[in-house]
Amino acid sequence: MPPPSSTDIESELSYAYLHAVASHAGMSCRLSNRLEDNNGIDAAITAWGPFPAGGYLQEVDLKIQLKATIQTPADHGAYYSYFFKGISQYEDLRKDTVATHRILVVLFLPRDTCEWLAHDVEALTIRKCAFWVSLRGAPESRNTDGQTIKVPKNQSFSPDNLRQLMAQLSRRQIPTYENL
Repeated sequence: MPPPSSTDIESELSYAYLHAVASHAGMSCRLSNRLEDNNGIDAAITAWGPFPAGGYLQEVDLKIQLKATIQTPADHGAYYSYFFKGISQYEDLRKDTVATHRILVVLFLPRDTCEWLAHDVEALTIRKCAFWVSLRGAPESRNTDGQTIKVPKNQSFSPDNLRQLMAQLSRRQIPTYENL
């Protein structure tokens, strides 16, 4: 059996990042099955209330499409540009006809694979950061292989930001894609 590619390792690190953040936020995180994966869903998170600032729903689900990249994103001040490969996945994330909201989580990794993960007796560290974006309401793509999207810098995928997002969803406030 051949060793895993660097792309496979990037992908697995994005799952580890997602799971660590969800666990720290007190939420369940589960990987998707093949049918869900074929429909652009890599994982799902469930959170339970009570939520900060109240909320109608006491259980909230969120579906996640994960991406990881070593490409340095273009910095545009309030957002990063990211080229999202896969028009069918992009279109799936734009849908407003789904019962469970979906977001894209992009993990930006250093170019040097030796910097991706560090371990000592004090810490296990995954280098760089993941950010989330809702593509609901994003413009239809005219491309056939991918779409450049804006990933807001203020939406790092952290335990606090995830708690805030789930609280927002518990109030039935669905985030949409913003033209920054």
